[in-house]
Amino acid sequence: MDKQPFQTEVKQLLDIVIHAFYSDREVFIRELVSNASDACEKLRLKQLTESAVYQPERELRLSITTDEEKRTLTIADAGIGMTRKEITEYLGTIAHSGTKKFLEMAKEGQGGPQNLIGQFGVGFYSVFMAADEVEVTSRSWQPEASPVRWVSNGQDGYTLDDAAEDTPRGTCIVIHLKEDASDFAKQNRVRYIVEKYSNFVSFPIDFNGERLNTVQAVWMKNKKDVTDEEYKAFYHFIAHTDSDPMSHMHFSADAPIVLNSVLFVPAENPESMGFGRCEPEVSLYCHKVLIDSKPENLLPEWLRFLVGVVDSDDLPLNISREMLQDNSLLRKISGIITKRFIKHLEELAKSDADKYETFWQHFSRFIKEGVVTSWEHKEALGNLLRFESTFTEPGKLTSFSDYISRMRENQKAIYVLFGASRSQLEHSPYLDALKLRGFEVAFFTDGGDQFVIDSLIKVQDKELKSISRANLDLPPLEDRPDSLGLDENQAKALTDWLTEAYKDTLSRVSIGDRVTNAPAIAMQAENDMSPEVKAYLKAMGQPVPESHPEIMLNPDHPIIQRLATAQKDDPELAKLLADHVVDTAMLLAGMLEDPSLLTEASRKLLEKLLVQ
Repeated sequence: MDKQPFQTEVKQLLDIVIHAFYSDREVFIRELVSNASDACEKLRLKQLTESAVYQPERELRLSITTDEEKRTLTIADAGIGMTRKEITEYLGTIAHSGTKKFLEMAKEGQGGPQNLIGQFGVGFYSVFMAADEVEVTSRSWQPEASPVRWVSNGQDGYTLDDAAEDTPRGTCIVIHLKEDASDFAKQNRVRYIVEKYSNFVSFPIDFNGERLNTVQAVWMKNKKDVTDEEYKAFYHFIAHTDSDPMSHMHFSADAPIVLNSVLFVPAENPESMGFGRCEPEVSLYCHKVLIDSKPENLLPEWLRFLVGVVDSDDLPLNISREMLQDNSLLRKISGIITKRFIKHLEELAKSDADKYETFWQHFSRFIKEGVVTSWEHKEALGNLLRFESTFTEPGKLTSFSDYISRMRENQKAIYVLFGASRSQLEHSPYLDALKLRGFEVAFFTDGGDQFVIDSLIKVQDKELKSISRANLDLPPLEDRPDSLGLDENQAKALTDWLTEAYKDTLSRVSIGDRVTNAPAIAMQAENDMSPEVKAYLKAMGQPVPESHPEIMLNPDHPIIQRLATAQKDDPELAKLLADHVVDTAMLLAGMLEDPSLLTEASRKLLEKLLVQ
């Protein structure tokens, strides 16, 4: 038996790894399983170039065994194995582990545990977080090499001696667990950890005599080689559900970053089922080994409904694989995946309109959230919005691209209208002027739509204009009939009188052609907040500034003509009639905060008329 001390640097490393790098002890199992998988991969490549390999018939696989009674955990592989020299270099010195370089960087202040990348090969030492003693028995792929046994408690060095001659090719690690780490000898605990981190390694894993990893890493395969049933089986496994996904995107890239990803759209919106805001379900992998099941900032918040995997060979990981060193790279990955998923939705909308409409019914809120929060993607997301309009049948959705294709030659903007329902909007007096000009109006009836459109601003270089605003620039009407209403002097007298009467509530009173059926319309002044924004501020307990809308009168309406006459002949009736007209217009515009004002104005007007 050959007794050897650890080099000074290795002692320092062991202390750092055990006490500083790993926030959760369970990751030592992930590290050892990853090393075992790497050993099998190295042997597979060696077999392509070497004619003489020890036990060439031995299948490349991993084996994990728990023994709760003995308090041991055994992890073995049929991989490349190690010679006596190699086991000394890898596990006892700094020659190949990169320990010296790592310690030099730490000493020079180039980084701590949170930003030193995992290129030093020191993951093996994490086993001493949970082990009293570790036995490593290994036999190299080289036929002439003798098997070797390495034993250490991680404190005062290690021993080396010959292993039994019948030792098979590969490496076997027997971990004698500390008393407070005895749960790592329990079958259910270890199964959970292996399935969590290492279920998709490339080689079979035997766990206490049972094949564990039966689901393949489909994201690493060519999508032409993956069947729908395989996608469904994979989704069932990672989503922990029996339902099938609505849609999936399989994406691979070699530049500028190596990426492999499969993302699924669930059949149902998890946030519509009463469980509150859902957490991201897209996991981050590197070489098919889980790095983080819920990584922050991997995808934007509005994509939190997705389920899937993103795997990148280019991830610079810290030494424990628990934290990304380079957040800028993560942002690049996020940008690539986000753009590709938006493209996937665009393709889905073109190839299967019915399926996209189903997607929209379930997940429209997320797309709208993306418009508001993702500046760099808002225009592309705007093209994904769906809505009803004056040109569609009730319940039939259209898009901005379709809207633009139907625009009139003299139409400069995309016109929109907000309200509680289509039936309400169809009776809006704002539509009159647009209908007369043959312009289409898009209906938006969901809470928050005002924020979405205000954020979007324009689509395909066409400005979005709310037809409830006063600053709407419309072309003049063609073949407009002569007005039967007020002459110039009557109009000026009426607007001057009303402007003075409502100087504290209205910013302007005018005569115009934007109203044709109603007596008047109330329009949002250019600098005023929309009713929806005001309601949001009020709900948040924020101060709400006063609004001063504009009123436009319809000179051809008999009520306005009677109002102009009453202004001179019966000022009391004129004021009651004006209150009723203004409050009704404000109510229809959603600007009348207290509907009882209209009720009171109507009562007083009726009393006045009945008395007469």
